[in-house]
Amino acid sequence: MEVVEDNSATLGLAPMMTKGYGEVGAPLGLQPPAQPPRGRGTAGGGAQPFAHGEDAARANSDRYAVYWNRSNPRFHAGAADDGGGYTVEVSINDYLDIYCPHYGAPLPPAERMEHYVLYMVNGEGHASCDHRQRGFKRWECNRPAAPGGPLKFSEKFQLFTPFSLGFEFRPGHEYYYISATPPNAVDRPCLRLKVYVRPTNETLYEAPEPIFTSNNSCSGLGSCQLFLSTVPVLWTLLGS
Repeated sequence: MEVVEDNSATLGLAPMMTKGYGEVGAPLGLQPPAQPPRGRGTAGGGAQPFAHGEDAARANSDRYAVYWNRSNPRFHAGAADDGGGYTVEVSINDYLDIYCPHYGAPLPPAERMEHYVLYMVNGEGHASCDHRQRGFKRWECNRPAAPGGPLKFSEKFQLFTPFSLGFEFRPGHEYYYISATPPNAVDRPCLRLKVYVRPTNETLYEAPEPIFTSNNSCSGLGSCQLFLSTVPVLWTLLGS
């Protein structure tokens, strides 16, 4: 059983699914099963796809699990500025599942539990691990001792989204995620992830950054919240 943070209604994220674990490296208390689920195979960076096939709509999709914590060796596989580091290759309509740090009993001291704020950034922000480089807040891992299991966030790499605040991705491009730790943390590791969307045989796209829908061109969390707050007012004016 797991506790998940479902943002699909507001950010166009993938529905949450309980599947198990695909790789090692989680904090104390989060153990993967002896037999990881099977998918189409292991892609770039070594992420293990989740098993799938629940319905026809997902027949051509895979799920890739990433355990976001400093004990995961994938985050230390190579220098990110040299083109190494944690890299995952996905296809359009695949899912990326981010598992937050989680601790079981006996719990370590609170100051030793890992907390992260995850950002989507551009290439410069990924290389420097600086979320101020055109970065915006994506998720927050803030419940490391949740009783039901780790928080999980999911990203669907889709060409188009029906959600006004959803993200759209393009084949043949790279997308970057990094995390920031609280300012008072003693050890502040830089954890970063690069996701490469495989090209398709269809039309090539030129946009190298995540594409917002035409309903909202918000460049950060603040402007997204402002947009949401004005929607009820607009509907009131239109209906009067």
